[in-house]
Amino acid sequence: MSGKKGVLFILVPFALLMTFFFLVPLIYMLISSFSNSDGFTFEHYQEALSSSYILQGFKNSLALSVVSAFIALVVSLLGVYAMTNFSEPVQERLLILSNLTSNFSGVPLAFAFIVLLGNSGLFTLALDSFGWDLSFSLYSWSGLLLIYIYFQLPLSIMLLYPIYYGIQQQWKDAAALLGASPLMFWRKIGLPIILPGIAGTFTILFANAMGAYASAYALTGSNYNLAAIRIGSLISGDIFAQPELASAIAVLLGVIMIIGMLLSEWLIKKTRKDLSKR
Repeated sequence: MSGKKGVLFILVPFALLMTFFFLVPLIYMLISSFSNSDGFTFEHYQEALSSSYILQGFKNSLALSVVSAFIALVVSLLGVYAMTNFSEPVQERLLILSNLTSNFSGVPLAFAFIVLLGNSGLFTLALDSFGWDLSFSLYSWSGLLLIYIYFQLPLSIMLLYPIYYGIQQQWKDAAALLGASPLMFWRKIGLPIILPGIAGTFTILFANAMGAYASAYALTGSNYNLAAIRIGSLISGDIFAQPELASAIAVLLGVIMIIGMLLSEWLIKKTRKDLSKR
């Protein structure tokens, strides 16, 4: 019994941290989204869902998040598969590099890309000196996509790396003895087994991109319309602050993320159920 009390005592700081830094702000945001000077109201949600500008922000965020998550996932799947063919010391070094790179995000990442690929960036000027014009603008949707893919890749690699060890070598050997090619093995056995992990990784990457703010704001300011940037501008008040409307947009953003997580969970359960029938 004393051991259980000790564990509960250790969990008290964590519970307080979750309460004051997660639950309290969340509850306040929900209350604020339904409040105005007259009391309870739905007008903030009505404005958010009827404003073409705010809806465009959600559309841009969804497109950027889905495309960046998909590209990062595909590249990471190929990269992690290649990593598993190296020796363990090399794999450990690559994982350390991925871990370090995953912490390089936000304003420093945006500044680094501006220095390298901005209008007067190092690579831009170097290519111009050779007469090469890539017609690429870092401060556009394609520039944001490049940055999003960059900070999604290390996270995707670290999430996907463990799932490859769910594929046992004897399964590959057995499939080869039965005449299955490597492509057939991955199509019939390998990919169905790791599909739940892939779906879960895609969900995390999608949520990570939907909630990203610092990199996009540092790169484009308020010039590019994203849901996270709209929330920030409404709180800071480019003209005048509207924290209640910002709260409503944040709640809708959270609902989109929850729907994505539920769809991913459904896909994972369905895949596991199909595998159990085989």
